[in-house]
Amino acid sequence: MERVEQHACFGGRQEVWRHESAVLGCAMRFAVYLPPAALQGQACPVLYWLSGLTCSEQNFITKAGAQAHAARHGLILVAPDTSPRGDGVADDPAYDLGQGAGFYLNATQAPWAAHYRMQDYVAQGLPDLIERHFPATSARSIAGHSMGGHGALVTALRNPGRYHSVSAFSPIVAPSQVPWGQKAFAAYLGDDTTAWAAWDAVELLRDAPERLPLLVDQGLDDEFLAPQLRPELLEAACRAAGHPLTLRRHAGYDHSYYFIASFIGEHIEHHAKALR
Repeated sequence: MERVEQHACFGGRQEVWRHESAVLGCAMRFAVYLPPAALQGQACPVLYWLSGLTCSEQNFITKAGAQAHAARHGLILVAPDTSPRGDGVADDPAYDLGQGAGFYLNATQAPWAAHYRMQDYVAQGLPDLIERHFPATSARSIAGHSMGGHGALVTALRNPGRYHSVSAFSPIVAPSQVPWGQKAFAAYLGDDTTAWAAWDAVELLRDAPERLPLLVDQGLDDEFLAPQLRPELLEAACRAAGHPLTLRRHAGYDHSYYFIASFIGEHIEHHAKALR
């Protein structure tokens, strides 16, 4: 591993690291915020953040304003990149497929299957690395935005018992039913739509063995609300499955990090309570 950035921040330290990922078969970057407690030698729980389309590890750490809240609650924040990267990694000229658009799944179709195993990376490979090299406990929570909100919900639902809490901002809740997800799933998973259910939060809720409460915030001025996000589908799925959901709708807020920054403190407090 190689540390490529470090900055003092709210008594802790914001770092960015580069490492060779055996899971993805390429070099990856991730951001890690170490709160003051971690720098003082205390092992701290970890909140994983998954970002959305076109993002890297930088968006969350520079725009969300999360470090002050993590410092106060003694949480390590980890934000990976959103896809494998590099000259030898398959890509597409569109913003919503390929590099920057990994959708946090394990691809089965060529040419994507060679590198696009982001689910294995965020659920196993990266936590193993964090818990080996940083003062982190095995207590984990997960959150994300948009495509990353989809990733957080799906990762928690696919891995019962692995996370203490989950939350999302403006998530793609039913990718099998919206254009972003349909395009990505057809490319990464193939045309057999029955295979898509394993990566769709609304579908996974039907038989979810764990009742981990879901916290979701959605802006009502989000340009992607009706065509891509469809929170009412998550609401209906949770109601049908008897799964606890707190879905908060906010007038005037859009899809941007201004929305995330407005409520990230409440999300971090939600996770801190679960991780204590």
